Parts: sequence; C-alpha cells; structure tokens
Amino acid sequence: MPGPVRTLSRRGLLTLLAGTALAACGSPTTAPVSATSAANAGSPGHGYRPLRDDLIARYAVDRPRAWGTDIAGVLTRLPTDEKVVALTFNACGGENDSGVDQKLLDFLRQRQIPATLFLNARWIDANQAVAEALAKDPLFELANHGRTHRPLSINGQSALGVQGTLSVAEVIDEVAGTHEKLTTLTGKAPRFFRSMGGYYDDVAVRLLGDLGEKAVSFEVNADERGVASSAQVERNLRAVKAGSIVMARMVNPGGGVLPGLTAALPKLTNAGFRFVRLSDVVKG
Repeated sequence: MPGPVRTLSRRGLLTLLAGTALAACGSPTTAPVSATSAANAGSPGHGYRPLRDDLIARYAVDRPRAWGTDIAGVLTRLPTDEKVVALTFNACGGENDSGVDQKLLDFLRQRQIPATLFLNARWIDANQAVAEALAKDPLFELANHGRTHRPLSINGQSALGVQGTLSVAEVIDEVAGTHEKLTTLTGKAPRFFRSMGGYYDDVAVRLLGDLGEKAVSFEVNADERGVASSAQVERNLRAVKAGSIVMARMVNPGGGVLPGLTAALPKLTNAGFRFVRLSDVVKG
C-alpha cells in the first residue's frame, strides 16, 4: 500500500486541489469534466497538478469490490444507542433542483431542530444569499453534496439512472469544488460528503477519507427522493430508530417534507427522540 501523500494534511491537500478544480467547473449546467481535461486543468505553481497526480497514481491499480448505499466505511446511522435522530437535507442543484423550501427552513428554526444540510455546488451558486445565511446559523451544519450531483465511483457505476464519476480524477473534482465553496462560506472545512443517492464504491470511500471527508448515506429515506406524499413522509419518519440518519430534500417548496415532518414530530418527541447534527455524535 503506497504511503501518504507527502506531508500535507488531508484538508490542506483538498483545499489546494479545490482551488483549481473550481476553474474547471464551468457553469452549473456544464457536463462533468473528463479525467484527461481535468488532470490538465491545474496550476503547477499552486501545487495542484503534482498533488492531484499523486492521488491518481496512488489509486491507479485499485479496483472496486463493493457498490451501494450501505458498504463498509459509509455512515448510514449514528454510532449510538441513544434515542437521537440526525435529520439531513439535500440541496441537489441543477435546472430542476435549485429551489429552496424556505418554509421548511423556517420551521426548523422556529422549533430549534438542528440539521445537517448537504449542499451541491450548483445549488450554492443559484442561492448564494440563502447559503450565506445558513452558514451563519449555528442550528445547521453544512456538508458536501458534490459538484455535479453524481454517484461516487472510480469506473462510472450507475445508480437510479445516473452515471457515476468515471475515474479517481473525477472523484477528486466532484468533492473538491464544493469543499472549497463550503470552506469559504463557513470558515472551516466540511467533514461529511453525500453522493447522489448515497451511492459509492469502496475505492471512492477510501479516497474520500484521504480527502478529509466522511462518506454518508442514510437509514431512512423520508421523502423517497422527492416523490413521497406528506402521509408517506410521516410514515417513513415514524419508522426511525435510535441513531437513524434521515435523508430528505430541501429543494421542493410545497412538497411533502414539511407537512410530513410537522405531523411526525409530536409522535417522535413523545417517544423520547431528540434531533442532532451529524457532528454532534460523529467525532473525529
């Protein structure tokens, strides 16, 4: 197993990578950068190309052995037996997924319900003022939902009809661009990453660790990727257990998430559940 990449910290490495990866991102609707073009996009003067090439070389011979939403190294539930639940909301970005469910955010604030918000780079670009306000709100923790919203793979594995990243280089770019945006917004590096649908292969999971972020999926899919009614959302939420990580979208105003959560909340609190951010329980 090759040794660590030079002496630079993982988060320092990702910050260097991200600075130039952003230059290769293009507009929010630009197609993903190919491995070849992305590899040539960096500025050697800023250390991007050599460090990025080191990571690519380090994983060159690895082949995925596992794929899915619940594989080794992916966080699907909190490491606790306490009756706590992590509400996590995705802001996916793109033409149809850059909305803001402001009433949902207002509800969380009014009820003082903490949550982890996974933001995509395109969503941040489309909602800069909202993102800045979220970054200043201690109730929320901001996490990485990728640059182009794809499953995280080193060989193009597909999930839910969407092709994943095609190479180690594309994994790095998918992580790095949003990492830099969130670091700028919050003043600190994000700790958690969720790919599109929470799908990963095992090599991408290890690479994420080298980039300083933890792969997160879910245990309860509350809104079934945006198609569930409020009654279905309520039923899904009532199925939580101690340590459940709940996933829902925060981009569909008027959807089922807010009324479903409103209906489920009294039952969950009466059952002794309380809500936490991922970092409140997941340490290190």
